[in-house]
Amino acid sequence: MTEIIVVTSGKGGVGKTTTSASVACGLARRGKRVAVIDFDIGLRNLDLIMGCERRVVYDFVNVIQGDCTLKQALIRDKRLETLHVLAASQTRDKDALTAEGVRRVLDELIADGFDYIVCDSPAGIEKGAHLAMYYADRAVVVVNPEVSSVRDSDRILGLLASKTQRAEQGNGGVKEHLLLTRYNPRRVASGEMMSVDDVKEILGLDVIGVVPESPDVLAASNSGVPVILNDESDASLAYDDAVARLLGENLPLRFLEEPKRGFFARMFGG
Repeated sequence: MTEIIVVTSGKGGVGKTTTSASVACGLARRGKRVAVIDFDIGLRNLDLIMGCERRVVYDFVNVIQGDCTLKQALIRDKRLETLHVLAASQTRDKDALTAEGVRRVLDELIADGFDYIVCDSPAGIEKGAHLAMYYADRAVVVVNPEVSSVRDSDRILGLLASKTQRAEQGNGGVKEHLLLTRYNPRRVASGEMMSVDDVKEILGLDVIGVVPESPDVLAASNSGVPVILNDESDASLAYDDAVARLLGENLPLRFLEEPKRGFFARMFGG
């Protein structure tokens, strides 16, 4: 049975698209058939992070408006054969998306046997964000551990609880997960950043993953290789743990404390 996962947040710039790409890759690496869809009409960043921007011929809006078939628009990832990308349009506005059109695309992906559909939502509460979450079974709410991000995410949780198809039908609602990004234990210890427990207490949800602040994330985005595929990066390990928890594995959270420095690092300030 296909599961639809929306990756969302109230605030922009927290790492939604990086998370969407990494979650999709992580699921595909486990043998799942995955489609990841960019709902950010007019901006279109998912194809850049996935490294397939030069292969985009048709996009999400083209499919909805009947300019092409879904099979023509889906781009198969060159690294993971069970992963497909549906890019957003850069030349249309957000009104080009319709609830009926989105439903039709999702139904076709479900009929085609995809195990997971990952919806990369734009930030905020506008039409694109609403349509990205409306048909979801689960939501990964991406939060930076700082006050404005947490406050805005609280509003997204309210929308997930009231403005989705599952909420309207009264069949249990969307299952919500929190994922913290850019976490820095040293800044938490100094009071500059909220702790995991602080965020959990305010939002009332368990945390599915904690991604440490890392230059690897930006480097991966610039190179068109999702950071989860860099097996030497702590960010990759954190995203892989999050995917495992999405699939039901019970793993302890990592990267909550600053790594201890060795003797020479302490002596010479390295």
